[in-house]
Amino acid sequence: MFKNKAGKRNNICGEAVAEIRKAAVPKMSQRALADALQLVGIDVDKNAIQRIESGQRFVTDIELAALSAVLGVSPLVLLNYTG
Repeated sequence: MFKNKAGKRNNICGEAVAEIRKAAVPKMSQRALADALQLVGIDVDKNAIQRIESGQRFVTDIELAALSAVLGVSPLVLLNYTG
């Protein structure tokens, strides 16, 4: 049993990342998101974004912080925190 999984997913932010990325105006592609992350020093490509969004890839805290900055939302939004 894996203790670091959220159900069958390897992360809990991927669905929010996909939703926010698609809702951006203008709509942001996975490649555009990867490019924006690379500009802030996170080395990911389009395939990594696809794997994050589908829950196949783990997301580090550094990546979470960069994703929230690039997408313009709080990290808590990406973690679906409703506190």
